[in-house]
Amino acid sequence: MRARVSGKRVEHVVEFGRRLDLSDPAFSTRREAFLTLLPAGHVLGSAMSLLETAAGSLLYTGDFKLQVGRSAEACEARPADTLIMETTFGRPKYVFPPMAEVAAAVVEFCRKTLAEPAVPVLLAYSLGKSQEILHALLEAGLPVMLSPPVAKMTRIYGGFGHPFLGWEELDAERAVGHVVISPPGARITALKAAAGQIRTAVLTGWALDSGCRFRYQADAAFPLSDHADFPDLIEFVKRVAPKRVFTLHGYAAEFASTLRDMGIEAWALGEDNQMTLRL
Repeated sequence: MRARVSGKRVEHVVEFGRRLDLSDPAFSTRREAFLTLLPAGHVLGSAMSLLETAAGSLLYTGDFKLQVGRSAEACEARPADTLIMETTFGRPKYVFPPMAEVAAAVVEFCRKTLAEPAVPVLLAYSLGKSQEILHALLEAGLPVMLSPPVAKMTRIYGGFGHPFLGWEELDAERAVGHVVISPPGARITALKAAAGQIRTAVLTGWALDSGCRFRYQADAAFPLSDHADFPDLIEFVKRVAPKRVFTLHGYAAEFASTLRDMGIEAWALGEDNQMTLRL
């Protein structure tokens, strides 16, 4: 958090599963409530908030995923009366393959590109997704270079018990023969000039959209995501078993409508909720 968000803040570093009494003067809330942070599975350390009061309980997810990856804690759902959840991929078309299957396809892309020969450049968020695919690349024995933003976050992962051994920071002059991981939108002009031929692949859940690789101006797209897909959004609601659901982000209104069709009270926050009249 300190590496990504500037400015001053009041911090309370809390381990997962510890039930905090918010009436404690240390938290300056004076609320008769309890707060528990639960692993969200999104990136390392990402948390959901379970709030318990005399009026009932509320679970706020933030970004989360149920598929268990190599670079984040497994998501832990708990029952709550009210659920506020992200619905980035809240349409039925978004069904992701297993993460191991996607990682294997990325490794194969890298091997074929290196054999051309060309430099494979993987476009992935510097926090979370880069570390997830880095696991697979290093296990496959591929030489890897990380752009500075990715290298920065990977070193921080190492400080929290997730060391990655065998990678180098990007040196464009020596990139030939290596797989490069860089954030989407990063300038790779110097790499192109030094390496000659490169092939890019974007790693995103939006790879399930037919025009994804063209939108990112990439040679390939792989559906590696740190969000829940549509089936896992449904599964998560079932695990929490809430009395009501509020949806946020992505296809929030559509997913809320899906839940209502399942007999669950659900509303999209900040959007128009189109009700259906059954005839």
